[in-house]
Amino acid sequence: MNEREHEMDERFAQIKRECLKSASKDPVALLIELMKKDYIAIHGPEHHVLDGACLLTALHNAGMDFDLEAALDEMIERGSKMPGATCGQWGVCGSAASMGAALSIIHGTGPLSGGQYYKDNLRLASQALDKIADIGGPRCCKRNAYLSILTAIDFVSRQYGITLPKGDIACTFSKQNRQCIGASCPFFKG
Repeated sequence: MNEREHEMDERFAQIKRECLKSASKDPVALLIELMKKDYIAIHGPEHHVLDGACLLTALHNAGMDFDLEAALDEMIERGSKMPGATCGQWGVCGSAASMGAALSIIHGTGPLSGGQYYKDNLRLASQALDKIADIGGPRCCKRNAYLSILTAIDFVSRQYGITLPKGDIACTFSKQNRQCIGASCPFFKG
């Protein structure tokens, strides 16, 4: 394992520890709290784990019955396989993929699964990608995380009747992002 892989593994372990300590049912608040940590870069593949981990944590804390620790371990396993810059290079934002992975973990679906849960995983990821595509680039892992989580909140409400808090978001990361699109971002507050 090289130094970069070791550093990312430690970041993922810190995300897991914070999620396991959290009693929050608000995935946005948890996401923002963790994004402020010094081990979360302004942009980076840690979002491929972080974003889905926040959704998993909030759903578990809202009463969805699954083993959170095992789910977070699986989120780390899956999210760590997706390299950074996939939004521009693959056309798949890691945050949107993280939402689909979170549902897939909860549902226990895989590539040979059929039925509604398989469809749900794909629909959530595609709806999040659609929201991200509407805004466009350049990249912003914070903006895409907000869009993905908000899409997931609406999705689980419609599909499963689970209500998670959904407040207004005012981005506090704009000054750290040299590619910030300013007023073109729905979360930019100046």
